[in-house]
Amino acid sequence: MPFAQVNTAIPGPKSRDLIQRWTKVEADTTGYQAQVVWDRGRGAIVTDVDGNTYIDWTSGVLVANVGHAHPHLVGALHEAGQKLLNNYECPTEYRVRAAEKLVAALPPHLDKCFFLSTGSEAVEAALRIMKRKTGRFEIVGFHGAFHGRTYAAASVGGMAGPKRGYGPAMPGVIRAPFPYFYRCPFGSKTEAECADKHLELLDDAVRSASCGSLAGVLVETYQGAAGFIFPPVGYLKRLQDWARQRQMLFTVDEVQSSYGRMGAMWGHVLEGLEPDLLSIGKGIGSGYPVSAIAGRGEVFACLKKGEMSSTAGGNPVGSAAVVAVLEIMERENLCENARKMGDLFMHRLRKIQEKSRYLGDVRGRGLVIGLEIVKDKKTKEPAPDLIRPIIDNAAANGLLIGSVGIHGNVIRVAPPLVIDDAQAHESCDIMEKVLRGLEDKS
Repeated sequence: MPFAQVNTAIPGPKSRDLIQRWTKVEADTTGYQAQVVWDRGRGAIVTDVDGNTYIDWTSGVLVANVGHAHPHLVGALHEAGQKLLNNYECPTEYRVRAAEKLVAALPPHLDKCFFLSTGSEAVEAALRIMKRKTGRFEIVGFHGAFHGRTYAAASVGGMAGPKRGYGPAMPGVIRAPFPYFYRCPFGSKTEAECADKHLELLDDAVRSASCGSLAGVLVETYQGAAGFIFPPVGYLKRLQDWARQRQMLFTVDEVQSSYGRMGAMWGHVLEGLEPDLLSIGKGIGSGYPVSAIAGRGEVFACLKKGEMSSTAGGNPVGSAAVVAVLEIMERENLCENARKMGDLFMHRLRKIQEKSRYLGDVRGRGLVIGLEIVKDKKTKEPAPDLIRPIIDNAAANGLLIGSVGIHGNVIRVAPPLVIDDAQAHESCDIMEKVLRGLEDKS
């Protein structure tokens, strides 16, 4: 029996009613999603309010790494919530255990952490610490970067959407192009050549824009919102060396890429990096809102008592989630499963790419893969107009997907890390059918 079973038109009658009620009372500011009202989930399978079941390629935007409603996580949240829901700044046993567990899971040079509520909040904290530690104020960011929608995070980010109409942005940001090999503006024949050219552009950006107050670099291990763009191998290590040569702090934003998503607990380890600060979110709570910033103890030492806090940061329930998620990751060997399933997906999707008129690029690592949809493979002209039909037709066949991209033309493949072989193959079969259906209509 297939995992995906859709027995109603999308949206089903209950979903349609709830969507109509929803749009009357909550501001319609969210992005486009399949017209499905989620009811419950388990593992990589989601059931809507009409009883239809779907294989999930979203993980709730790369959040539910340990799967939807994992029993161990749910149990830990329930137990902690019965005791105490929140406290402010005071330690609890849950918070102490969470910090111990997280630091033990980090690379050895990152020996301190601090808990917050959202990924954006963790990025804001990193920006403040880089300025506080160095006594300087300029931050280097990148075109296509997304670090959150709060003021400083959006200012350093290189996506127009979070900033358009809200200016002026925070001063002191120097932004450089990020290497996007599939669309390298230099027509580079190799990834190494693309990396070289972009490091030259970085030097140019700093020479022309810096006031001589360079504090730090903020970079993602891959750019998620821009379209799952992975830099050439070795580029990030060279970027780290570039920052160190200038006595700048080097911060990696792993809100999206950590907790096994790339096939390793921390994506930056795959590139041999040793960042001074690390922003953590999404998978750390796998459904419960919690985030953290990790760093070298000597970097955190620049902060005096009371200089950083968070209303809900380190609350008992969030702390219980931190511990439970790490226990699940270890017990179920989810990093290894992400590598294994990632290889399966890449093999299947590249086979589909060979036959598809519209699938221009398949790129990724572990269980974070981008499918770039184009009008023509030779010209690489983006095809954002095809994305909504793909999302809708995928849902009608039992697959939940979302889209990202600078041009709005990239499909996310980011299922929970617990997905198995059968679910992976069935979901790829659905995507192949959806893409074939587009070609049949053209």
